[in-house]
Amino acid sequence: MRLPLDGIRILDFSSLLPGPYCTVFLADFGAEVIKIEEPSKGDGVRWFPPFINGISARHLLVNRNKKSIKLNLKKAEEKEVAKKLIETADVLVEGFRPGVMERLGLGYQTVREINSQIIYCSISGYGQNGPYRNLVGHDINYLGFSGILDLTGEKDGRPVVPGCQVSDIGGGMLAIIGILLALIYRSKTGKGQYIDISMLDGAIAQLYATAGDYFATGIPPRRGDNKVSRVLEGYACYTIYMTKDNKYVTVGALEEKFWASLCQKLGREDFIEAQFVPEKQDEMKRVLSEIFRTKTRDEWMKELEGLDIPFGPVYTVEEAFKDPHVLFRKMITEMEHPAIGKVKQIGIPIKFSEIEGRIRTPAPALGEHTSEILEELGCKGEES
Repeated sequence: MRLPLDGIRILDFSSLLPGPYCTVFLADFGAEVIKIEEPSKGDGVRWFPPFINGISARHLLVNRNKKSIKLNLKKAEEKEVAKKLIETADVLVEGFRPGVMERLGLGYQTVREINSQIIYCSISGYGQNGPYRNLVGHDINYLGFSGILDLTGEKDGRPVVPGCQVSDIGGGMLAIIGILLALIYRSKTGKGQYIDISMLDGAIAQLYATAGDYFATGIPPRRGDNKVSRVLEGYACYTIYMTKDNKYVTVGALEEKFWASLCQKLGREDFIEAQFVPEKQDEMKRVLSEIFRTKTRDEWMKELEGLDIPFGPVYTVEEAFKDPHVLFRKMITEMEHPAIGKVKQIGIPIKFSEIEGRIRTPAPALGEHTSEILEELGCKGEES
């Protein structure tokens, strides 16, 4: 079965997220992704603990289905190898700070002279232009600049760092979308192009609901203030409740019919009409908190099973990875690694009717494919 990106060659010059996160999904759907790695340590993800028999668990997840070549881009002869690779490539992905690829002699203007049809995607914290272009940063910094961090947490508390890398993962997804759109454009016009992905831009783009309210009212949104920003956690119908066993459940009964079903089930029909009455929220949350404390989390799951109510558990990651629905959807899978044996992998989240992404090969050892790629290019010389 052919995959949609069979025959597409992607050169991945990135090291830390979101670059490897972007290219692993493209590799899952058939792209040949070649990691260009500096010879001594390679991709930075390789050195993130924890390790399985000396191999980074994160590296195993974000670099499957890829090849690796060691190249020292500061050496003229090895930079020439990179240029030969560029001649054969469809896409180049890099995650350095603005200006680094230019200093290495592999900026977009140089690369397009080598391969006019190449799609060149730069992923950076703040983008290739603007006042912040040269700032260093990580996920927490982009969330802080965007306003997302200020909106995350309880009303009277301090901002809370999210449990996953929002801007990093979002930036990787934006890069995937950008690359696929550019490939479609090239198929129609024959033209390659440059893609500038900013993780701060991506974070700002996730504020559509908050922005809509702010643009309409002119009132600055505040953390936990549902009357202004409509951060719905402030409503009794859309929040988290503790259960008898000190675990938690989620209630997302925004629609009137769902809220009515929940209130009827809990014997509080008097709350139905007060769903969005600001003055009633504290009382309703207090009463519902008391009710939910009468049973364990799993007892509530059975109690409300089959009812048309948006309700669920707050799982630990361990519990989520054992959930029967998650397993049925093949979001946790296994593959064989030559040095480790069976290793677990996160599955492929995009499902099609006619095609299926595949985990074909494990994450490569540093420089594992150097000889193979040099031979293909007709290059001589020792590996770095």
